[in-house]
Amino acid sequence: MDFAYSSTQKEIAEAVRGLCEKFPADYWRRCDAELAYPDAFVQAMTEAGWLAALIPESYGGSGMALLDACVILQEINAQGGNAASCHAQMYTMAAVLQHGSEQQKQAILPSIANGSLRLQAFGVTEPTAGSNTLRIKTFAKKVTGGYVINGQKIWTSRFRQSDLYLLLARTTPYEDVAKKTDGLSLFLVDIAKAGKALQARTIDTMLNHHTNEVFIENLEVEDACRVGEEGQGFRYLLSSLNAERLLVSSECVGDGKWFTEKSRRYATERIVFDKPIGANQGVCFPIAKAHMNLAAAELMRNHAATLFDAGQPCGGESNMAKYLCSEASWEAAEAAMVTFGGFGVATEYDIERKWKETRLFRTAPISNNLVLAYVAQHLLEMPRSY
Repeated sequence: MDFAYSSTQKEIAEAVRGLCEKFPADYWRRCDAELAYPDAFVQAMTEAGWLAALIPESYGGSGMALLDACVILQEINAQGGNAASCHAQMYTMAAVLQHGSEQQKQAILPSIANGSLRLQAFGVTEPTAGSNTLRIKTFAKKVTGGYVINGQKIWTSRFRQSDLYLLLARTTPYEDVAKKTDGLSLFLVDIAKAGKALQARTIDTMLNHHTNEVFIENLEVEDACRVGEEGQGFRYLLSSLNAERLLVSSECVGDGKWFTEKSRRYATERIVFDKPIGANQGVCFPIAKAHMNLAAAELMRNHAATLFDAGQPCGGESNMAKYLCSEASWEAAEAAMVTFGGFGVATEYDIERKWKETRLFRTAPISNNLVLAYVAQHLLEMPRSY
């Protein structure tokens, strides 16, 4: 049992750190103020090959392990950046990689790897279904040679920055399936080709996240756009969720490290009442506690990612890692806000920006309450709550 990062992973972190140095705090501050997508950063990450980390070498990627990809995203956030601007490029294509046809893989994976195609938009959640994915209403009606899709999605982030849209829709009504998890199918949609059949409305949020509501009206797709078998989309969706959980956990770890380092430095240098504020237990104890909880959460993330890379079941570990990392990061964010006092809400210190960013991860991509329900039911074998 080895808890140390490999020499390769340390080199990855160092290289990503060097790239991030070209995009200092004022770059992210400017993007935040202008609600701008960090195109230059995403392009630099693409050109360096980091966003192709999980694509096999045979398709033009790096063929890295998931823990390697976790290190990449963790380092971005640890340097004050926001990996959410590009993380979906890593896990959204997993459904195609694992369940798509060879024709689909050849058509899109090399282009995603070289940056000529972007697949960041994932259409799952709907306004009336929320976290109950099995109750989505977007429906794909079978016609000769393909499907006609109608419905509505919400919280589709980076739709306007994507060329392809991975879309989950019902192909069999919920009432007609033998198993509740049947009857959902995944489709890979060319956004430009779809034209007016896909209409997006930007959702204004408290942070710069580029998320949208998407209206789908008579969208015509060919059979070749369906990923895998009809009716098996929910199973395909689940196969990529562990990777999503662990990559998001890694952003939380990075955020937590950024917060604790900022807090440690400020509390050491800031003099009030003739001594550093870090000498006060009311300041240093929350920082120390956040640091310890973050270190423990990071170990759970590493454990879960190691299981994932070994092809072992890791649903419980991945969900627990997401919960622990997001809660530890939020604790570090709150400690930083308290440490910086009034300066915590001043944009020039970046605390408020990162505070908003890391708060999201307690809610998305899965609510921490749902994680607790999962652990209670599936790991502790307690009665199902819903």
